[in-house]
Amino acid sequence: MRLMRVPEAQAKTRLFGTDGIRGTANVWPMTAEVAMQLGRALAFLIRNGTHRHRVVIGKDTRLSGYMLEQALAAGITSMGVDVELVGPLPTPGIANITTSMRAHAGAVISASHNPYQDNGIKFFWRDGFKLPDETEEKLEELLTSGQIDEIRPTADKIGRAFRLDDARGRYIVFLKNTFPRELTLEGMRIVVDCAHGAAYRTAPAVLEELGASVICLACEPNGLNINDGVGAVHPENMARAVVEHGAHLGLALDGDADRLIVADEQGRIVDGDAIMAVCTGEMVAQDRLRTRTLVTTVMSNVGLERAVGRWGVQVVRTKVGDRYVVEEMRRSGHSLGGEQSGHLVFLDHATTGDGTLAALQLLAVMCRQQKPLSELASIFEPVPQTLLSLVVKEQRDLEALPGVSAAIEAVRARLGKEGRVFVRYSGTEPKVRILIEGPDRQRNEEHAQSIAAALTAALG
Repeated sequence: MRLMRVPEAQAKTRLFGTDGIRGTANVWPMTAEVAMQLGRALAFLIRNGTHRHRVVIGKDTRLSGYMLEQALAAGITSMGVDVELVGPLPTPGIANITTSMRAHAGAVISASHNPYQDNGIKFFWRDGFKLPDETEEKLEELLTSGQIDEIRPTADKIGRAFRLDDARGRYIVFLKNTFPRELTLEGMRIVVDCAHGAAYRTAPAVLEELGASVICLACEPNGLNINDGVGAVHPENMARAVVEHGAHLGLALDGDADRLIVADEQGRIVDGDAIMAVCTGEMVAQDRLRTRTLVTTVMSNVGLERAVGRWGVQVVRTKVGDRYVVEEMRRSGHSLGGEQSGHLVFLDHATTGDGTLAALQLLAVMCRQQKPLSELASIFEPVPQTLLSLVVKEQRDLEALPGVSAAIEAVRARLGKEGRVFVRYSGTEPKVRILIEGPDRQRNEEHAQSIAAALTAALG
């Protein structure tokens, strides 16, 4: 008997985006059938020799996580590989558990900052790093080729599934150990918005155990409310709560807690660029910034380069996606990188972006320097920036759309050397994003709207 494979028409569409596979839950490709096939493909790739292999599976708090978790586990065990189920845990927690338990791979069922009706699957290799493009391509090939359809272990060769009950505690201990032992959060009042997501237990526990008084927002997941007007993509509630409670700062995580957005004691939003600037200065002062280089993406504000330039730090930019930031960091030996959106990677501590870990590093700077966040973040002065997102039905090559290309070039000519234009498709949502950076905010908006009009005319 052969498994149902991905239909030929769908096979032509690449499953993996910038952060795994993502889409509407129970609609292709985010179906139980595809999840099971992915599990089989992953298990086939990691099998080596006759000893037992293990895959750690974690998820966020979405209702559809139950369906996909069981399907993925079924596929993995059907290939003779064991599964460790950890339940709701942040994406970086799965990476950490995968390496600490010496499992052969880790799987995360999450659509990150997307609404609850979406879901996704992404994988970590045994070293805790996300799969490279070529490995994802191999997984897709196994899904469509039929190569592994007849590989079916029987009897005692079938894999087992176990529940790892202490995963949350292990991850909390790891996070606490990244915070300097000579420091304490005693006396600090912190608002933390967990987006009704995977960190609803871990983040408050870590902060409280380090001595902070915690005001917890969006810590009551029900399967349907993840990211619903809360978390890192909606930090306004968190910012208001900081002022209302007289807190020292606020922390907003997204659904899988791999990104962080902050508010200072005055309720002003502090994004990933500003956090990187603050942490860069501290790491330089402690001689912990290897290669005197910060890695970020093309989306980061040019003000970040100016901020870290005072310490002789250069900025290397990659394409959008924290996985590409990490790849450049590993390739060139850098220790700090991240994205404006709040994916922050401290490679001396972790293999991927971790919102709670990043918050602890920022809090350590505040404790050491005994300064409020507003003062620390003032070293970063952003150039006015407009970011506009449009929903699109298809992602056609932008260079093949004459009207769009002309609109982009016209804006570039108007901005000259004083600004920049960047237009790209999202790797996780059916959207195109327009970034305009220039000295005049109103004109930036006008430029963005002119490009948006051309995109709408071309793509509908």
